[in-house]
Amino acid sequence: MSDTLRLVVGLGNPGAKYDGTRHNVGFMALERLARREGFSFRQQSKLHGLAAEVGVGASRLRLLMPQTYMNDSGRSIRSALDWFGFTPEQLLVLVDDMDLPLGRLRLRAQGSAGGHNGLRSAIQHLGTQEFPRLRIGIGAPAENPAERRARTVSHVLGPFSKAEQPCLDAVLEEVLDGLGRIQRLGLERAGNRLNAFRYSSD
Repeated sequence: MSDTLRLVVGLGNPGAKYDGTRHNVGFMALERLARREGFSFRQQSKLHGLAAEVGVGASRLRLLMPQTYMNDSGRSIRSALDWFGFTPEQLLVLVDDMDLPLGRLRLRAQGSAGGHNGLRSAIQHLGTQEFPRLRIGIGAPAENPAERRARTVSHVLGPFSKAEQPCLDAVLEEVLDGLGRIQRLGLERAGNRLNAFRYSSD
C-alpha cells in the first residue's frame, strides 16, 4: 500500500536548552519510544537529523528528529523521503499544537501549517500539504488574543510544569500506541481513537 506508514518525524529544536520544552513534544515522543524499545538515535548528516529504526519487515518504521531547528524542518524531512524512497503519504509528522489543550490529540491526513513554522517548512520543501500529521496539544498561554501573542514564544519554548507531567506522560503513551494503531488499522480508523482521546486523572 502506497500510504503505509514508513517514516515518523518528531519536530523540535536541537540542543540541551530546548530539552523538555513544549515546542519539542515531537522529539519527546520519539525519545520515549527509544527508551521503551531499547534503541538509540544516531546523527545522519545526509538526513540533517538524528535517525533510528524500530520493528522488522513490513512493520519497520524509520524515525527522524531534524536537527535543523524548527523553521527549517522541511529540509530534513525532504532529505529523508528522498533517501528512503518514500512518498509524503507514508510520512507522519508529530507536532506541538497551541490551539489544542494539553491532553488532546488531532490526527489529520493533510492540512495547512496552521501558523506552525515546522509544518510551514515541511509544506514548502515537500511542495504539498498532503501528508499526515499528529498534532499534540500543548495548550495556549492565554485566551486573550493580544496576551496570547505576547506570551507565545516564552510559552512554546518553556517547559511543562510538574503538575502537567502526569497528563504529558499519558499523552505520549497514547501517541506511541497510536503509531502501532496507524500501522495496523490505517489513518482513518486509528484517528477515530486518537481524536477521541481525553486525558483523565482518575
